[in-house]
Amino acid sequence: MNIALWIAAALLALAFLATGLLKITQSKEKLAAAGLGWTESFSPSAIKAIGVAEVLGAIGLILPAVLDVAPVLVPIAAVGLVLVMVGAITTHVRRKETPMVVLNVVLLALALFVAWGRFGPYAF
Repeated sequence: MNIALWIAAALLALAFLATGLLKITQSKEKLAAAGLGWTESFSPSAIKAIGVAEVLGAIGLILPAVLDVAPVLVPIAAVGLVLVMVGAITTHVRRKETPMVVLNVVLLALALFVAWGRFGPYAF
């Protein structure tokens, strides 16, 4: 089970690091032109804040455990990403963007799995 948790955390970290950096480095207009229509409903600073939350969550899933410095931050980061995904699902449901909802539910499930495992029976 420990290996499955590491794989889930690594997949989540890669996904959130990539999408978070995209939100931080690209303008709102470029993001909208790239197919992220939800950005029309948010200010540029809110989009950047979401990106920062995603990058910090990605870092928090891996580094504390690898460095063995405050590994309790791993499940806390997973819970933070669960909250980000709840917000994303809510936004996409309101905008009737079903394919994005499905992707967000998968990411939410992975983050819940990591939070459950690392807070519970498979803590570091």
